[in-house]
Amino acid sequence: MLKKLGLVALIEASFFAALAYVFDLLPSIRLSPSISISFAMVPIFLLAFRRGFLVSALAGFIWGLLQVALGDAARSFLTPLQGFIEYFVAFAFIGFAGFFYQPVQTAFRKGRKKAALCLVTVAVFVGTIARYFWHFIAGFIFWGEFAPEGMNPVWFSFVANGVTSLGAAVLCSLLTVLIVSSAPTLIRHKTTAPVFPPKKAS
Repeated sequence: MLKKLGLVALIEASFFAALAYVFDLLPSIRLSPSISISFAMVPIFLLAFRRGFLVSALAGFIWGLLQVALGDAARSFLTPLQGFIEYFVAFAFIGFAGFFYQPVQTAFRKGRKKAALCLVTVAVFVGTIARYFWHFIAGFIFWGEFAPEGMNPVWFSFVANGVTSLGAAVLCSLLTVLIVSSAPTLIRHKTTAPVFPPKKAS
């Protein structure tokens, strides 16, 4: 599979993953010890609209690998299975936004900017929900004992990950739409036609 992606795509996956890792080091909106809203997924979303599902999923996986390899995930590791789910599976699932690659590219090529940006917004929500679904699963299985006394672990995980997911989706969609709208070349590579075709003279 990696051979089919090509060297340039692999380099881009690594670059955008590293960018996401750097963004994740920046201060986030912390509502509680278990709820933190960040815009770090934005580079993975940009890559999803530039390259599609496989490359963006790989970038998400690499981002999770960087979290583990550089020690940032150490305090959030309870068991190997929990760590694998939350730092490899969950991060790779951000790439689900890449399933909107073709519709987004097509809409932009046809000059349907508003439709393209609506698709970008939907795709960001899909990628975010796909990621936090796994955090939700891991939340009640592995983190249930940290739920407030008398609170159902499933409900605790749903609330914590639901608020985080919604906040991240809104923040990331706003930033991604702003970036794509103002710098559309970021989601275009050499094999892609111009994102905004020139307008015909009236």
